Amino acid sequence: MRIAIDARKLHDFGIGTYIRNLLKHLTAFDHESTFVVICRPEDQAEIRALGRRYVAIPEAAKPYSIREQFAIPARLAAAHADLFHAPHYVLPPLVPCRSVVTIHDCIHLMFPQYLPHRPAYLYARASLSIAARRAARILTVSETSKSDILRYCNVPAERITVIPNAIDDRLATHPDEENVRRTRERYQLDGPFALYVGNIKPHKNLERLIDAFHIVRREGFDRLKLLIIGDQISKFPRLRRAVDRYKLHKHVRFLGFVGDDTLAALYRLATVFVFPSLYEGFGLPPLEALANGCPVVTSNVSSLPEVVGDAAVLVDPYSAASIAAGIQQVLTDPELRETLRVRGLERARQFSWEASVRRTVEVYHEVAG
Repeated sequence: MRIAIDARKLHDFGIGTYIRNLLKHLTAFDHESTFVVICRPEDQAEIRALGRRYVAIPEAAKPYSIREQFAIPARLAAAHADLFHAPHYVLPPLVPCRSVVTIHDCIHLMFPQYLPHRPAYLYARASLSIAARRAARILTVSETSKSDILRYCNVPAERITVIPNAIDDRLATHPDEENVRRTRERYQLDGPFALYVGNIKPHKNLERLIDAFHIVRREGFDRLKLLIIGDQISKFPRLRRAVDRYKLHKHVRFLGFVGDDTLAALYRLATVFVFPSLYEGFGLPPLEALANGCPVVTSNVSSLPEVVGDAAVLVDPYSAASIAAGIQQVLTDPELRETLRVRGLERARQFSWEASVRRTVEVYHEVAG
């Protein structure tokens, strides 16, 4: 069987992690198929390095463009694909073979105010609806996302299969002590600090996190710092204004992108990891923090309680006071920190890419008949 996979978002954050781990483990559970990987031209060598059963097909059409609606079906036809897996919600109507689509979340439908304009919302809604109706099977990453898909798309529940995400191997293994020491010295992390990892789009709720951080410092924890890992602050000036409002310039640091080795060390060094997102289809960063023994404070909404179980402090993300109280709870209770550390390590072990990819391969063969 020739199974085609759209890997043009190979190096994105969330979806990129999903695609990289899918490709990495496929041949462990399917010993016969050929995997036709549609990728950006510059990623061809990386795909070929995966093994002889991976065929790299370069495609310059950008995701979410008009051009991809015609370019992807043409690539599939030329490659004689038997099955196509779209790892995000765009499935061109002209795809010439049976298909599987992964819908990670319905965020664009639930928070349309965060899209740049109404045409973007209409495109997202139409694309998601078409993909859900046309795909032989819909994969999603949590029961929460499954409920959201059922809410917005008129599809039978039995066509949706929940296969959770897991932690990238690069963040699942503990960093060596030398790496931790270098990271501590490089970023001058001599005191307690709260850590956030992810992009800084509005639904991530970082303005309220800064409000909560101000409350915590005002109530006696004035040595606490806040490190934000992800996009550059210049993309969202409202966050800079929030920092200015409380005069927190010396205490809130936006580090932008960091490599996996550094990120693993920061998880190990952080006093508390805070992730007050308003909506997540899955939410990998809290799971990464748990795997590295870092106490987690996260939201009590969407998929986050489903992911962290009883291994984190859950707070109301719509209340800065609730977020602050959760942070203070971790800072003031050493016994709670140790309990969360032990529970977190155990919780993280319940997710693996091997198990998730094995189930995905089973779906491929079920759909192919």
